[in-house]
Amino acid sequence: MRHGRARKPAVQRSLFRWFVLGFLSLFLCVIVVGAVVLHSFYVKINETLPSTQALKHYEPALVSVVYAADGTVVGEFGEERRFLTPLEEMPAHLVRAFLAAEDERFYEHGGVDLTGIFRALLKNLQAGEIVQGGSTITQQVVKSLLLTPERSWIRKVKEAILAYRIDQTLTKDEILFLYLNQIYFGSGAYGVEAAARTYFDKSVGSLDIAESALLAGLPKAPSRSSPHQNYSLAKGRQHYVLQRMAEVGAITHEEAREYYEKPLKIVERQRWRMGDLGHFTEEVRRQVEARYGRDGLYRGGLHIHTTLDLRAQEIAEKALEEGLQQLEKRHRGYPRSDGGVEGAFMAMEPHTGRILCLVGGRDFASSQFNRATQALRQPGSAFKPIIYAAALDQGYTEISILMDTPLMIYDHSLRGRWRPANYDRKFWGPTPLRKALIHSRNVVTVKLLDSVGIDYTVDYARNLGITSPLTRTLSLALGASGVTLRELMTAYAPFVNQGIRVEPYMIEKVIDRHGTVLEKHEVQQIPVISPQTAYIMTDLLRGVVEEGTGRRARTLGRPAAGKTGTTNDLKDAWFVGYTPELLAGVWVGHDDHNLSLGRGETGGRAACPIWLDFMKQMLEGRPVQGFTIPEGIVMARIDPDTGALAHGDHPGAVYAPFAGEVPIPQATRPMEDLQHYLGQGGSTPSESFFKSDLF
Repeated sequence: MRHGRARKPAVQRSLFRWFVLGFLSLFLCVIVVGAVVLHSFYVKINETLPSTQALKHYEPALVSVVYAADGTVVGEFGEERRFLTPLEEMPAHLVRAFLAAEDERFYEHGGVDLTGIFRALLKNLQAGEIVQGGSTITQQVVKSLLLTPERSWIRKVKEAILAYRIDQTLTKDEILFLYLNQIYFGSGAYGVEAAARTYFDKSVGSLDIAESALLAGLPKAPSRSSPHQNYSLAKGRQHYVLQRMAEVGAITHEEAREYYEKPLKIVERQRWRMGDLGHFTEEVRRQVEARYGRDGLYRGGLHIHTTLDLRAQEIAEKALEEGLQQLEKRHRGYPRSDGGVEGAFMAMEPHTGRILCLVGGRDFASSQFNRATQALRQPGSAFKPIIYAAALDQGYTEISILMDTPLMIYDHSLRGRWRPANYDRKFWGPTPLRKALIHSRNVVTVKLLDSVGIDYTVDYARNLGITSPLTRTLSLALGASGVTLRELMTAYAPFVNQGIRVEPYMIEKVIDRHGTVLEKHEVQQIPVISPQTAYIMTDLLRGVVEEGTGRRARTLGRPAAGKTGTTNDLKDAWFVGYTPELLAGVWVGHDDHNLSLGRGETGGRAACPIWLDFMKQMLEGRPVQGFTIPEGIVMARIDPDTGALAHGDHPGAVYAPFAGEVPIPQATRPMEDLQHYLGQGGSTPSESFFKSDLF
């Protein structure tokens, strides 16, 4: 019996050992299987995880900024409004505010903070709502830069793995740099620099503690808590951040209260709408996109420095609008089927080509079409100076006699006979070249073009800077071929610039996000006509201002030269003029080419006053300058009505410049001209091209 009782415990112990061994084996199997499953799961997830190495070369989409000549920001182009700012340029209190609000133990944990998650859970339970998140700053970087915004437990696992890897790959400051430049703050602002500019109109380095605390409270719900959308909610988040800063010892509780009570100056949301940009900035945008591509412009973070003079731009816009309003008042009941009368204005430095201002229309928001650079309009008589300059280079002078007499032209391209007429419907007979240009005589210019040669004149125009197609008929003399205002100003610049052509330009330099200068404009001066021809043309165009079709500009009260332009049926009005230091041009018309500006609306009446208004304001207070007379110019007093040299006290005599020497008064050139048009000598045009009835 005792032997039986002794065996029973032994059996029990044996069974217990087998049970324990079995349980341990099963447990071990579960662990092994679990490890295999977890490893397989990890391997599978790992295959879908992005590399964290790319974060070492963080180059987010940055906004490209356009600056005026004085450094003022005049435009931004970008998919996201973000400016990259080094961590060392951010105030220390800003960093402390974000750490207190988002990740108190940022410098202690390894990417995922279990303690922080537990603390956030307790805070949220106490508040009855989610007031604090459990994600670390590192996890938020992962969420923003490496993963999609989907909500799932698998994404959370991926987030934790990547957060750990990032913490092993980057320094804490590098992670913080990514975070503060990447996060969204509402109102279109990405990163702390954009947020500082958007809400306070200042750089991030200028923020105080109250402002920094407000920004630190926004990432939780940026759109909803934006001070532009919900100021009270934004203040509530600021209060939370200040309290957290006090709890972690960054500031005292008294300071937290003081900063919360400090008034905040929130600026209105700055939207770079169409109306905020303008034709100048839009033209810059087109040029930059053409050179650097869409990604370069909208994601590259370019710094685009332009020639824009903000004062000149403001004056030009007002002068154009006031001039067009005055025109409309003169014609009540003005046809407005196409939106009303339009206009364009441009001013530049003739010696460098710097475009100081450009107005492409009355309202950029309603029409981005740039009438200064894109609209091809007939220049009318504003094209005549090109023909007269070509004539001077072929031996004509200011006192050459031209015949202002009726003319009939046969030209198949003009569909029959063409009888060019002068604006006043009169003919003056023998007319000095000087008088013909000053008073813009049409018939004389047609004859002069035929004498100079159409092909020669077209090549001459190309040399001066006209690039648009030009008709190779005598109608070219009356500006029948469309050109842009920019082209016409390019062609006029050599007259004031000693015969040197410069290309108008708007972009001084472009700098990339790293500070590398991608391009810097260098003025290229191209001699295209002689200094003597240029000066004589300036003298002729001064005559236009002093006594001709542009005499409204006389009230400028300083040396000025220019030319009016008016097209058939008064559809286009032009004035391009200059002083020694400034060249400006105006076009007035309708977008609908069939509409007239109205009776009497010539270039001298519709366009010249706009030019004058601008020039008076721009040159006010500047010293009066005279046009430089080049070597090789001699002056002589002439009778402006006959072209004869004036002697003694001849009434009305004026000084005229000549290249080299003064021609003999009885020179044979006038008779040669007469014989040419009579068909009695020289090279006569073919009968199929034109016939001339001089008397």
